[in-house]
Amino acid sequence: MVEKQYDWAAGATLEEHTKRKHSILREYFARYLAVRCQIPHQQRFRVAIVEGFAGAGRYRCGTAGSPIIFLEELQAALDVFNIRRANDRFAPLEIECLLILNDATPGVIQLLKNNIEPILAASKQASPKLHVQTQYLDKLFEDAYPEIKELLTRGRYRSVLFNLDQCGHSHVERKTLVDIMRTFTSAEVFYTFAIEALLAFLRQREPRLVASQLDYLGLGAAGLSSLEGLLNKESWLGSAERLVFTTFQDCAPYVSPFSINNPNGWRYWLIHFANSYRARQEYNNVLHRNSTAQAHFGRSGLNMLSYDPAHDSGNLYLFDMSGRESARVQLADDIPKLVSEFGDVIGVENFYENIYNMTPAHMDDIHTAMIDNPDLEIITDAGGERRKATAIGPSDIIRLKRQRSFFPMFFSGGLPTWKK
Repeated sequence: MVEKQYDWAAGATLEEHTKRKHSILREYFARYLAVRCQIPHQQRFRVAIVEGFAGAGRYRCGTAGSPIIFLEELQAALDVFNIRRANDRFAPLEIECLLILNDATPGVIQLLKNNIEPILAASKQASPKLHVQTQYLDKLFEDAYPEIKELLTRGRYRSVLFNLDQCGHSHVERKTLVDIMRTFTSAEVFYTFAIEALLAFLRQREPRLVASQLDYLGLGAAGLSSLEGLLNKESWLGSAERLVFTTFQDCAPYVSPFSINNPNGWRYWLIHFANSYRARQEYNNVLHRNSTAQAHFGRSGLNMLSYDPAHDSGNLYLFDMSGRESARVQLADDIPKLVSEFGDVIGVENFYENIYNMTPAHMDDIHTAMIDNPDLEIITDAGGERRKATAIGPSDIIRLKRQRSFFPMFFSGGLPTWKK
């Protein structure tokens, strides 16, 4: 596959899949800041943002690219935070941001400077509590990464967000993703690629993996000639999603393997890597607020990839109301079964840590399924019982009721002899 490069000098066209990705990125970053800056007595927040493939900052139509989106959301969030703080008589918050902007395409960094410097100058006047330091690089990302890592390490940045919006697939190595997530404990990565490029790469490097996942579609190691006719089929989406997750699941504790939704052909993948369940929880919630922007095919409760796409039926999950209804039905069965695998109780935080890498569900649907389930009760620190889904917190405990309507799978063949 020939990679499609943006012609920034002539004015790059904003394509639909990029527009959907930017919608998710913008809203997630707003939530990211709201969560990280919610402590009233906090007076300073430090964050580093790395644009590995920054582009020129604006498209031909005038729409902002991701570097400008980050700046706009930083200023908008800080203004809201400090208005609220002033009303509540708290000291104002200051945000320090290191913005690293890299692009190897000749001439693009100068175009980016032309677009972004006036915004930075205006921001200094409008939001004096926002301090942005920019670092421009014009290297291939893999060549730039050692310098980027050194800048982040020297600056002692804990909160680090990478946006790796590459053409094709081969410009970011898997070992680099692993290094990012292991080096910076609060790192998160948005990673974009074209699925055809990933398949071509895997066919050369890991042909057995491609064959085991895609042989039944006729897309094994032998060739990808029939791919074009399959790109808009739900069976293809489910198989590709499993392949993507298998390829990247060891890069971070939480990996969202969802494609950018395009019923005319699921070609582009936007993966979110995170080290904490809280980040994945917020990411799932943002996807539901941007329904139809990304797509999942499989189960909608827990164990979203546990079905066999060659034999089992799955459902297209677009993070919309129809998908949420399906999720609630499956969660009603899945949650008590998972609790039973631990015995009869599990802490809510431990429960989150176990489920969020394998569910597309919204937090509210998970909480509602817990409260409404006749087999479960949610117990507070003080020993009381939760009555409202919105009150559930990480320190609570999920407990199986003594009288329940199901038996764990271990007992599916009848009670063991020592119980008779």
